[in-house]
Amino acid sequence: MTYRIGGNLAGSSRPAGFAVVTLAYLAAGLAAWAVAAAVHGPGLLVTLYADVAATIVVFVASMLVANASLYDPYWSVAPAVIVIAWVVSAPPLTGRQIAVLLLVLAWSIRLTANWALSWRGLGHEDWRYVQLREQRRPGVPWWLINLGGIQMMPTLVVFAGLLAVWPATTVTGRPWNLLDAAAVAVTTGAILLEATADRQLHRFAGDPANRGAVIDLGLWRHSRHPNYLGEIAFWWGMWLFGLAAAPDWWWTIVGPVTMVLLFTFVSVPMMDRRSLIRRPAYAEHMRRVPALLPRPSGFRMRG
Repeated sequence: MTYRIGGNLAGSSRPAGFAVVTLAYLAAGLAAWAVAAAVHGPGLLVTLYADVAATIVVFVASMLVANASLYDPYWSVAPAVIVIAWVVSAPPLTGRQIAVLLLVLAWSIRLTANWALSWRGLGHEDWRYVQLREQRRPGVPWWLINLGGIQMMPTLVVFAGLLAVWPATTVTGRPWNLLDAAAVAVTTGAILLEATADRQLHRFAGDPANRGAVIDLGLWRHSRHPNYLGEIAFWWGMWLFGLAAAPDWWWTIVGPVTMVLLFTFVSVPMMDRRSLIRRPAYAEHMRRVPALLPRPSGFRMRG
């Protein structure tokens, strides 16, 4: 059962919609804190339990307002809260901890702000969720798709990415080294890449003359999804931090590898299929421009 607020004040007013999101996330944070306080065990496992509890609260709220997009900012908000908690719990403060914390906060604030600028309120739901609802198999309940596919799966994927951040923020005995410098370079570059791609896309989409056209300038001239490439690179940077802090945690490479698989086999194909339907010139664009990694020859910034 769902209670649709979307047709009332919360659906027509962005401030009211953001108020609902804020209340939902405060409740999720309280649930996570309660779980973390009640459960005893390894800190990484306790964090996972708290993360899952918070996701369930956001899921319940999304069902109450009949809008799965309530979960969207969780991708960027939860990691920042988790990393802050880990850094605070592992004194003394080290240069590596400060670098990781600042970079995660920069990534989180920018990505969350990007979501906030584009979200139109509870009357607006991500087209991918609408598609999943409409195309689900008969007899499969929407709540199950919402919980498992839209909310819990991304939570677990992001937690996989955070596995390397655990040693980076809690193992303090290994001094700063060349891997840390590489991690800073990769992560900073990733954030700048993603920010530049988003800025170019917003500028292009905001011009009425480009309605129905394919963006083919700047970073988008060399990669069909440079924003996704930046997101993937960010998690590789986090893994390098973890490797620098604790080489025995090399196996946390499952995090960035999972990100590569998610974007390569889920996000990119979905976006490409949508663009093929909406933009006649996109098929030719796909033949010319690679999905993620630019071709080594002829890379030149334009636009």
